[in-house]
Amino acid sequence: MRKVGKGAIGVVAGVLVLGMPAAAQAGQKHCALPGSGPVRTATPSQVDLDSAKLAKAVRFAAARNRLSVRVYRNNCLVATSGRDRLTQAVPNQLWSSTKSVVSLLAGIAVTDGKLDVDAPIDRYLPTGTGWGDAAHRAITVRDLLTETAGLKQSILSEAATVGNDPNVAKQALALPLLHKPGTYFEYTQRVPDLLAFVVQRAVGQDLQRYAQKRLFGPIGIAKDDYFWLRDRSGNTYGYANLFLPSQQFGRIGLLLENGGTWRGRRLIGRGYMKGLRAPSAQNPCYGYLVWLNKGPCVTPSIFARRTLKGQILASAPDDLFATVGAFQQNNFVIPSLGVVVTWTGEGGDISTDPQTVVSANPHSELYWEFFRRFSRAVQDKRLHDPGPYVDDPANQIKPFEFIDPAVLFNGIGLGPTAPQGCNVLACDGDDLSAGPRQVLPDVIAAVLKAGEETARNLTAGR
Repeated sequence: MRKVGKGAIGVVAGVLVLGMPAAAQAGQKHCALPGSGPVRTATPSQVDLDSAKLAKAVRFAAARNRLSVRVYRNNCLVATSGRDRLTQAVPNQLWSSTKSVVSLLAGIAVTDGKLDVDAPIDRYLPTGTGWGDAAHRAITVRDLLTETAGLKQSILSEAATVGNDPNVAKQALALPLLHKPGTYFEYTQRVPDLLAFVVQRAVGQDLQRYAQKRLFGPIGIAKDDYFWLRDRSGNTYGYANLFLPSQQFGRIGLLLENGGTWRGRRLIGRGYMKGLRAPSAQNPCYGYLVWLNKGPCVTPSIFARRTLKGQILASAPDDLFATVGAFQQNNFVIPSLGVVVTWTGEGGDISTDPQTVVSANPHSELYWEFFRRFSRAVQDKRLHDPGPYVDDPANQIKPFEFIDPAVLFNGIGLGPTAPQGCNVLACDGDDLSAGPRQVLPDVIAAVLKAGEETARNLTAGR
C-alpha cells in the first residue's frame, strides 16, 4: 500500500473538517468556511492569482453593469468590485437563480429521506379539485428538476402575473401536457413553482421555514438578510422572486463549490450533487436547475427556443456550472480551480443577437469575455484562450413561445387553462390574502437591515 506523508494527511483533514476545496494547491492559502460572520479574505497572490490581471477582469465586469462582483478561491474572498460597499448588503432579485436555490432545497429533502427524485409527484400532492389528473400527477420530481415535465410554457406570460397568482401549484397542474414527461426540455417558470410546492409537501412544513432551518441558517444567512415572494395563497415562488444580498448569494456559490458541505457538515448528499451537475439527455447543458458548460445546448424560448452547437463557454474550464438569473444574476462555480465568481447587475452583454442581449442565451458574450480575462490571472494552471467571442446568428422571433394569452390568463385564474375552482377573487377556499400578509414583514426587516449595514460600510470606508 502506498504511504501517505503527514503533509498530505493534513491537507485531506483540512478538506474534511473545514470544507476546503479539494482542487486547492498545497502552497495556496485556504480559508475555513464562515459561520454567521463574514467570509474570510486572502490576497490574490496568496491563492496564485495575478493581482493586476484579476483586477482588470473585475473592472471589465463592473463596467458591464455589474452592481456587485465577488471572486472567491479556496473559500477565501480575494476580490470585489468598487460598488460592493454600497450593494453587498442590499437584497437583490435573483430571478431564475432562485430555481437553483429550490434545487438545493430539493437536494436537502432527498438527503433527509423525505423526497424521492424518481417518485411521481402524485406521492406528494393533495387530492381533490385542482390538483391534477392522472397524467399530470405521473410527472416525476426528476422531470421538474430537469425542466422536462412536458407542460405548456410561455416564459414571460408565466412571470407577468407575479403578485396576482392565486395558486401557482394549481396553475401549473392546469396547464396542458404537450410532451410526454421526461422527453422534452422546455425552460419554464411554473415547473419550478410546482417543485417548490412539492418539496414543501414532502418535508411537511412551509418551504421558507425549511429553507432557513436547513439551508440558509447552516451557511450563515440570517432570516432578515432576505425576503422571498409568495403567491396570494402563500405558496413560495420557485422560478424567481428570492431577494438576497450579493454577499449572501456568494455563500450559495460556495456551498455548491464545496459539493454540498459546510464547515464539515454535509447538507446535501453526494448522489444528489452528482445528479445536479449531470447533463440530461434532453439538454446536455442543463442539470438540476443549473446550467453546465456543455453542448449542444437548448435555450429558453426567448425569443424562440433553439439548439446551440458546441460548448457554451470555451473560455472557461469544462467543469464550470452556474446559477443563472435574468439580467445576469450569477454564481459561476469552477471546482477544478476552487473558484466561485458571484455577480449581480442589469444585463451587460454586447451582441447582435437579441436573445443574448436579454440574457436568455447561455452562450453569453459577457461570460465569455470575462473568463478570458479571468483565466489570464490564474497562475497555477495553464488555461486555454479560445479568442474573442463570436456572435451566434440572430435567432427567430416567435411571440407565442414567450407571450401566450392562454398562459397569461392561467396566472390570473381566467380562461380555459385556469385551475379549476380558481379566479381573480377566490381559489377553492384558499385565503388569497395569505401571501402578501406573510411577505410584508420580511420585506420591511430585510430593507431596514440592509440600510443599517450599508450605512456602517460607508462610515467605515469599506
